[in-house]
Amino acid sequence: MRKERLVVPVIVVVALTWAVAQTLASLMFERELSRAMRDLQARGELSIWRSEADQGWLTSTGVIQLAPLFGEFWNLEIHYRARHGLLSTRMEGTLVPQLDGLAPGVSPRPSWEARYHTLSGTFDGSMELSPLALRQQSRTFSLRGLRLAVQGEFGNWSGRAHIDSACLEDGDTSLEAGPITLDSRYAYVDGAYHFTQRDLLKIQGLEWRSPDLSLDAEPIVLHSQTELDEAELRVRSELRLGRIMSAEQVLLQGSLVAELSRLDGDALRSLLARLKRATARGGAGLQGRDLLAYLAADMRQLMSDSPRLDLPAVALDSPMLGLTLDGEGALIFDGRDLAALEPELLYTEAEQNTWRERLDGDFLWQDLPAVVSLWLGLPLDTPDLQVDVVSGRVRLNGRPLESFLPLRP
Repeated sequence: MRKERLVVPVIVVVALTWAVAQTLASLMFERELSRAMRDLQARGELSIWRSEADQGWLTSTGVIQLAPLFGEFWNLEIHYRARHGLLSTRMEGTLVPQLDGLAPGVSPRPSWEARYHTLSGTFDGSMELSPLALRQQSRTFSLRGLRLAVQGEFGNWSGRAHIDSACLEDGDTSLEAGPITLDSRYAYVDGAYHFTQRDLLKIQGLEWRSPDLSLDAEPIVLHSQTELDEAELRVRSELRLGRIMSAEQVLLQGSLVAELSRLDGDALRSLLARLKRATARGGAGLQGRDLLAYLAADMRQLMSDSPRLDLPAVALDSPMLGLTLDGEGALIFDGRDLAALEPELLYTEAEQNTWRERLDGDFLWQDLPAVVSLWLGLPLDTPDLQVDVVSGRVRLNGRPLESFLPLRP
């Protein structure tokens, strides 16, 4: 009799523990999903929201919508079903892509699956896409062998994408690339106020075919790092080109490094917040000049630290043309007296000239090829070409660019 009295409370305790654990699993999943959506929204590139949501005790379902911040070029619906367990939540669902003017040729819908680990707060998911074909009049875009994998936790995510082949065809012209891989790492603080993103894109092969030109490229590698901190946004990229072949000759190969810096961090965050508010109300009346006027104050402030574009290393070679480009340089925007700028008039040539006149910089082309000297009318033994930008006007070895151009009638 005593054992029976003990069994009942034990069963009740176990049941209550299980029920509490299930409830906590459901609540934690909902919290992390909402936080992940807010963080993606904070980046500023996308609009993200849930059009349907049903939070349950054992299962939750919903539809997440992704779209560009402005425009209606594409929309992605992510349908999900989450099964909550004591230690983890298993998710699965389908994707419904919609592209403006393109008819999808894929069936059935792409499926995906993922798992959220409750105790560690980590997430891992994967997706494999069936062959996809999108058509617009005479143009066709097709993908084969797309696989995605994402894992991480709040504040630290990594992902990998692989495509066996991507092909764009338009009549008798085609561009095919593959295999393609993208490795990405994204670390951030709450609300993406600060973040660092590193991306490594590799295109193992690329083919261009048209009646007039055929190109074949060996590995193309792009490595980029984007950082937003308290003061500024910085973007550094390195492009490495394998051999680009045409008519069985090397048309181009080499590398290029570029860095954009001194974009005001607070102004960028404010500008993105304004864009999101405009999107939230449908962007009514905020197009063209109205949109530029709405963003004018932040656009001025964005340039207040005199942004600069550095080219610390350019090394390109074209054996086919007998040309080499080895140099370095920088271009700086003058951020003084910003009140004189009128961003809302940027669509006019006069205002474009006003912004262009604030550009100053230089680029040194070392070991200038003799054929370039010949084209420019310089002595054939000219060692270097100094390119200077002064108030938006270009000078080559001290002479205005216009003096090198052929006379117009």
